[in-house]
Amino acid sequence: MGSGGADGSYLAQPPRPGRVGAYAGLLVLGALVGAAGALVQGAWFPGGLLLALAGAAGLFLGGARATGTRGGALASAAGWLVAVILLTATRPEGDFVFAAGSGSYLFLLGGIAVAVMCATLGQPRQPDGPPARLAK
Repeated sequence: MGSGGADGSYLAQPPRPGRVGAYAGLLVLGALVGAAGALVQGAWFPGGLLLALAGAAGLFLGGARATGTRGGALASAAGWLVAVILLTATRPEGDFVFAAGSGSYLFLLGGIAVAVMCATLGQPRQPDGPPARLAK
């Protein structure tokens, strides 16, 4: 059978370097979008919040479409989540990025909801072969 057929051999193959590189790039892009969104959402409320969530949605959905799998959305969402969680911690000097306001909570929960929606909407990998059904 082919390398991407319905027999499951696709899952038994080692990951290709290009795909691993794409997921690593999406992880880094997710972290950058998360950090930028954390700054923008607090600076221009409520427009900054909508801009930050739209940017995150674009990255998550774009990652899923670019890789052709839900893993693209998950990789970028993981980077976004790591950056946002690290930015929620206060420093010993008392500095912080997120204030205890409704905008910060909407950004956190809205970003997670957007990530779940984009991962759900991501296109699953279709088996290789002709578009028509084969006769028996």
